[in-house]
Amino acid sequence: MKIAYKKKHLNVNLILGLIWLVWFFVGVFGKEEPNWTDYGWIFISLMYLGLYFYQKNYKYLTIENGIINVNGPFGKKLNLTEIKRIKKFAGDYILKADKNELTINTQIIDPNSLAELNTELEKLNVEWN
Repeated sequence: MKIAYKKKHLNVNLILGLIWLVWFFVGVFGKEEPNWTDYGWIFISLMYLGLYFYQKNYKYLTIENGIINVNGPFGKKLNLTEIKRIKKFAGDYILKADKNELTINTQIIDPNSLAELNTELEKLNVEWN
């Protein structure tokens, strides 16, 4: 099961990437001699556009084979059987195991996917705080 980002979250990254891309073209082609710093805008643009396409394709969370995985460069994995407690705090779910914990930001999750996530987490027989 894949838990998707909100469309608004994705669209913000896309719009920022396009704005920085336009700013790059204005900086490079709008001057007779562009500065070397004008080429930094293409880097920023590519980072935002890359983030948009990565998040659109790989989603926020995946739950497969009893493992919940937060996708991303520093993503975490947690075995569903190891979860001892789920804490709701400031719009986040904090899944606690004996040795580690995983924080899920529910404010960037698509509402339909959030309902699926809640259903999946309620199947676990753990303490909710």
